[in-house]
Amino acid sequence: MALNLTLKAINDPIRRQILESLKAADRNASDIAAQFDLSQATVSYHLRLLREAGLITVKKDKNFVIYSLNTSVFEELLGWIYTLGGHSHED
Repeated sequence: MALNLTLKAINDPIRRQILESLKAADRNASDIAAQFDLSQATVSYHLRLLREAGLITVKKDKNFVIYSLNTSVFEELLGWIYTLGGHSHED
């Protein structure tokens, strides 16, 4: 896991809102842009950073690109945070 990229990605409130939105349902960039009243370019920038951090996955569906939440990265992040408390996540 690229921890620095992950933490940088979730540091931004707009990206956290996008992640919350994807928690409810997979979406394409147009749906995300409309939901947050953001330009397509702004949404593309945020989605690129989330994708580079491994927080979302991308799949093509005909003419659309569909974005989904990648929960395995969050599990890794939570495991790392848990170890900061002096415990391994296997305990």
